[in-house]
Amino acid sequence: MPTQTHRGEFFSALLKWRASILKSFGSRHFLTFFTHFFPLSPSFMTQPNPPTSAEPTPHNASQNQESAETNVSDNSPAESNLSDVQAELANLKAKSAELADQYLRAKAEAENARRRAEEEIAKARKFGIESFAENLLPVVDSLEAGLAIQEATNEQIREGAAATLRQLHAALERNKVLAINPEAGNKFDPHHHQAISVVPADQEPNTVVMVLQKGYAIADRVLRPALVTVSAPK
Repeated sequence: MPTQTHRGEFFSALLKWRASILKSFGSRHFLTFFTHFFPLSPSFMTQPNPPTSAEPTPHNASQNQESAETNVSDNSPAESNLSDVQAELANLKAKSAELADQYLRAKAEAENARRRAEEEIAKARKFGIESFAENLLPVVDSLEAGLAIQEATNEQIREGAAATLRQLHAALERNKVLAINPEAGNKFDPHHHQAISVVPADQEPNTVVMVLQKGYAIADRVLRPALVTVSAPK
């Protein structure tokens, strides 16, 4: 039975013979003649695939075993990395839960502090003058007692009014309400004084000549400036 090698040699020789005939008869007449008497099937030109063995050889079996062992060894680092990632994820979840709890506690404390501050502000607005009102009560008592005297002399009325005025000044001072009463010759201060007029005087220019009405200030804030006359420039 001819082998594949014999077929190839025969086909090569046949092609050479056809080329020589083509030179003599022409390609057109020769092609009709050649294909009629020597048809070439596609299977003649096709080389069969080499047979493959379905059974694994000992060499292939050893390679497969080594490949399987390599895959198992390669999976070990992947499984280790997966365990590390899972452990880190659990740690991060625990930290996140702890931070969320701390945030809720801090938020609650801030809300309580804000509520207490609002209550204190409301109380301060409502009872801010409680101390001042309490200091004015003795003044009210003195006035009522003076008016209760039916047959008081002018001297008694004057003494009672002076005593009541002292009580009122003491109440104002206890609440940081101080009088602005500059002396004559003091430098005019536009922040605490209000000039009513400029008058000629034998003193330095722009100084206080006379106080027409005392002013008052609470702490560092002026409630009312003192009304004064100021010396004219010379």
